Amino acid sequence: MAHKGKNLPAQERKMVIVETVLSLAADGKPSDITTAAIAERMNLTQGALFRHFPTKEDIWKAVLDWVGKNLFSRLDKAADDAASPVEALEAIFLAHVQFASEYPGAPRLLLSEFQRTEESPVRRLIHSLLKKYDSRVVALLEEGKKTGDVDPALESPFAAALFVGAIQGLVLQSQLEEDKRDELLKAHGVFAIYRRGIERRDSA
Repeated sequence: MAHKGKNLPAQERKMVIVETVLSLAADGKPSDITTAAIAERMNLTQGALFRHFPTKEDIWKAVLDWVGKNLFSRLDKAADDAASPVEALEAIFLAHVQFASEYPGAPRLLLSEFQRTEESPVRRLIHSLLKKYDSRVVALLEEGKKTGDVDPALESPFAAALFVGAIQGLVLQSQLEEDKRDELLKAHGVFAIYRRGIERRDSA
């Protein structure tokens, strides 16, 4: 985590602002976060905050951009070490759950913003991230069909939606439970069921 000193370079200050928003989102309702609350948590004035980000929307875009870059970086790294498309899917599944466990404010913020009905640059950014994620899962499922690991009759878009939904369910449960030690254990179990549903089964 970045330091919260008052004389940080601009880029470090922006990173601290991003971290502060994620921390506030983890502690309470993301929709209740104000620039005043961010400034107070950082022991700054709102004027100092707006020197780095002209508007609250700019802050939210920076936070979501950080979440997207760091999440996909972690997912890519996890998938790179996998020996097959299905193992890559499992690695991504577990890495995503781990990321959400480390940064609980991230999924809370994404869900809160996506629930807004009005169109906005932030909502479009979230939609872009979700589309990119979905495309990556579909691509791995299609690759699995080519290698013979995935059922060739599987409808990949539906399987991708189930993949994302399972992660969202686990993340939601983890936020309702005080003891998060078995979070990854649950993730392993859930993916095992998912895997049985997508794998190719040769006729006897």
